[in-house]
Amino acid sequence: MIETDAFWMQRAIAMAAHAERELGEVPVGAVLISADGALIAESCNRVITDSDPSAHAEINVLRLAGRQLGNYRLPGTTLYVTLEPCAMCAMAMIHARVQRVVFGAPDPKTGAAGSVFDLLTDSRHNHRVTVAAGVLAEPTSAMLSDFFKRRRAAEKKTVTPLAPD
Repeated sequence: MIETDAFWMQRAIAMAAHAERELGEVPVGAVLISADGALIAESCNRVITDSDPSAHAEINVLRLAGRQLGNYRLPGTTLYVTLEPCAMCAMAMIHARVQRVVFGAPDPKTGAAGSVFDLLTDSRHNHRVTVAAGVLAEPTSAMLSDFFKRRRAAEKKTVTPLAPD
């Protein structure tokens, strides 16, 4: 892990914390950095907030960056995200020509950057994205695990047993 990766992943973690604390979303955050190391865009999950199943942190960052730069192509960029991208997000990165993705926590259920699928480096695509996995994996994994533990505990408290007939 290079120092720059840890720095930007901390920024993505801050976005993930915002998603949970301020929006009640699953805590996933993302930042997009230019080839010269400047922040282009940052966002978080907004699926519930926006009532949009595609409003993952990565998609939101790509949308913001495209609007800011006036181009849907984002060559030379690095996308930092706290959770391994899903297939939808991975394909959006390929279409945007993102150069590199750095993620924290692996996603053993839907990860498309090596855990379940390996879409970003598949030779059948006309663009491949370099992947750096596991950057600050412990805090990003813990953030997600803790979120779902709290959610399950809250759901148990709200479930009322059926009354006997």
